[in-house]
Amino acid sequence: METSTDRTDGLRALRWPLRLTWAGMLAEALVQAFWPMLALVLAVLAALMMGAQDALAGGALWAVLAVIGLAALFALFFALRRFRLPSRAAALARLDASLPGRPIRALLDDQAIGAGDAASAAVWQAHQRRMAARAAAAKPVKGDLRVAQADPYALRYVALLGFIVALVFGSVWRLGEVTHLAPGGTGGTLASGPVWEGWAEPPRHTGKPTLYLNDLEAEVLSLPEGTLITLRLYGELGALTVAENVSGREVAASSEPAQDFTLRQSGEISIDGPGARAWQITLLPDAVPQVERLGPPEVTALGEMSLPFLARDDYGVEAGEARISLDLASVDRRYGLTVDPEPRPEIVVPLPMPISGDRRDFEETLIENFSKHPWANLPVSLQLSVLDASEQQAVTEVSQLTLPGRRFFDPAAAAVIEMRRDLLWSRANAPRIAQVLRAVSYAPGDDLRSEVTALRLKQVIRRLELRARYGLDEEVQTELADDLWALAIELEEGVLADALERMRRAQDRLNEAMKNGASQAEIAELMDELRRATEDYLEQLQRQQAQEGAGEDQQPQGEAMQMTQDDLQRMMDRIQELMEQGRMAEAAEALRQLQEMMENMRVTEGQPGQGGNSPGEQAMEGLSDTLREQQGLSDQAFRDLQEQFNPGTGAGESDGNEGRNGGQGRGESHEGQRGQGGPSGEEGGEEGLAGRQQALRDALRRQQGRLPGQGTAEGDAARDALDRAGEAMDRAGEALRRDELAEAIDNQAQAMEALREGMRALGEAMEQEQRAGQPGQGTAEGGDQRGEGRDPLGREQGGSGANSSDAPLAQGPDDQGRARRLLDEIRRRSGEAARPEVERDYLNRLLDRF
Repeated sequence: METSTDRTDGLRALRWPLRLTWAGMLAEALVQAFWPMLALVLAVLAALMMGAQDALAGGALWAVLAVIGLAALFALFFALRRFRLPSRAAALARLDASLPGRPIRALLDDQAIGAGDAASAAVWQAHQRRMAARAAAAKPVKGDLRVAQADPYALRYVALLGFIVALVFGSVWRLGEVTHLAPGGTGGTLASGPVWEGWAEPPRHTGKPTLYLNDLEAEVLSLPEGTLITLRLYGELGALTVAENVSGREVAASSEPAQDFTLRQSGEISIDGPGARAWQITLLPDAVPQVERLGPPEVTALGEMSLPFLARDDYGVEAGEARISLDLASVDRRYGLTVDPEPRPEIVVPLPMPISGDRRDFEETLIENFSKHPWANLPVSLQLSVLDASEQQAVTEVSQLTLPGRRFFDPAAAAVIEMRRDLLWSRANAPRIAQVLRAVSYAPGDDLRSEVTALRLKQVIRRLELRARYGLDEEVQTELADDLWALAIELEEGVLADALERMRRAQDRLNEAMKNGASQAEIAELMDELRRATEDYLEQLQRQQAQEGAGEDQQPQGEAMQMTQDDLQRMMDRIQELMEQGRMAEAAEALRQLQEMMENMRVTEGQPGQGGNSPGEQAMEGLSDTLREQQGLSDQAFRDLQEQFNPGTGAGESDGNEGRNGGQGRGESHEGQRGQGGPSGEEGGEEGLAGRQQALRDALRRQQGRLPGQGTAEGDAARDALDRAGEAMDRAGEALRRDELAEAIDNQAQAMEALREGMRALGEAMEQEQRAGQPGQGTAEGGDQRGEGRDPLGREQGGSGANSSDAPLAQGPDDQGRARRLLDEIRRRSGEAARPEVERDYLNRLLDRF
């Protein structure tokens, strides 16, 4: 009796899992058998909803119907052959198969032997109870609805996709037209009455969807201007008529079967007759675009103009342009401008548009260089215009300004460029231009800088005189203008190879710029030119002192000034600061003092009285500091990148995030963070990182000017490596300004690797110089094998190759070079992220100690 109770309770617990399993098997059988029929029905419905019946008539109609009928018969035969109603026993078996040990079958079994034995009956009852417990945990088995093997080409999905597309773009009402295709369908149409269809398609540039008027219940519609209204009338001609006053047509009502018109004004559209409808249309006008300048143009020292502007439109601006024409009434008609100018077309420059994003309201900057144009630095009229998709145009008011162009501060260059302007103004100026240029070239002194420049100027004068006598055509005019431009650039910038002359030239140009009231951008660019020329001059002076063997006491006190490059940099920074503040008189005085000191000076590598280290050792120490600071900056960028993707990591305090000195992301531990977010005082942020990266780049540029080993293979290799490091730093700075931290980290890694290569090459150059300065050393017997049998510290190894930490360090002429190479190798390995954290910690502790 107890066994029967356990069986009954176990089977009762299976009631709902069994029913759900049977339902899944039924769904599986239906899908496996009827999927062709379902796919066929969906495909036919999709075709009818999309209006395929409109293209069928006569024999084509009956052929398609015959194909559909045969396909339906095949699908029905396939379904009847495959479909089998699942039985309860099959569902029970599937449910039982999903359970471990087949407990349901065990519950249905009876004890075959030992029924009279009490012990055997007890075992059987325990077995039944365990099986009942397992059966009670049964879960419904899902039906297998996959038919991929029966439908390898996924025809069912094609039919489903077509049905979904028909639901979106078609009409369910078109299914009723099927009855019209049968014989006598016309009578059916007349019996059911006329029908109509309508669509409202807004202009594409508005981005609004097409409306199917039959599905709209609203009687008030707001549509953009230019919307295309399409109406189709079916049934007896004249049963339905269309009346509208939104297109401006003179026809009040029309019964044409096909009608199309464009929305031009607000009004009403109505369909009169059976199933009549009417809509009150509100026109949404297309606003005229707007454009305006955001300020005066900004001009660089090389004449590049930047003109910011703003444009907006309700649907988006399509294109724009800037038109520049000569303001002849405002031109100072003197000298070469007294004659009437040759006609020239106005300048038309397309305005830049956003490549991606919203064009409805944006700000852009027009950047162009008109320095070579004949109207450069002359009064012009400027007008901006933009166009929208409906060809509506907006223009700004005509503004008067001087067309920005490059300014020339050298007197000879300014004279040449003025003659070029006169030549392009009118070819009739050619005889006068030749006379003025002859006056410029007469006893020029140092104005023309070189014999080559003077010869080029004389050749231009001869061509001008010859062409002026026999006629000057437009092609020759352009060629001469190009020659005069190249000559003016040469006079302005110079092609001098001597560094001192270039430095003096840069100082003179900066003086002229300050006297002539140059812009901040021009002065900043000229100041950068002076910095570069000064660095070149200092490098040349250092090489000269090294070649002459200048020592500490070789030059008497008072004959020359002794300065470091850092002192010179501070003086130039002070000059630039005074100019930025508008204190031009003080800046000019400071520049004069700098010129006097540069004329009579001796450059030192360190501060006076601190000449304990060689130039190579100082350069190596400076590069080591730069490498450490670059590593710290890269660590900070990596922490910021982690913070972007995992906010709340602690801004450098996350677990395991150690600085270069072993600290956990704080203060000096990260070399360059300085505890306050960088030198600029900004606490984090890409602007602070970019500024620190630029400071490192400037420091590296100064260090490159003090590298020893000039002219040797090792010294050239070190300079090449540092050039690559500088380029990588520039790319890293640009990436930081764009907030591209991942790209910046990659470029910083390249910069660090290039710095390590430069330090290794510099070490080899210093070692080469040391060997060259100590002849006879390092060439003892077996000198070619001095590394064999020794460890990296130069200690002797045992016969088995084992090292002895108690052995003394090797002594010899290459002690410093060996130690430097070992330190470089430790730095290189400490920067490899792939090494274990324990090993990197050990290497960092070695760097901190030594």
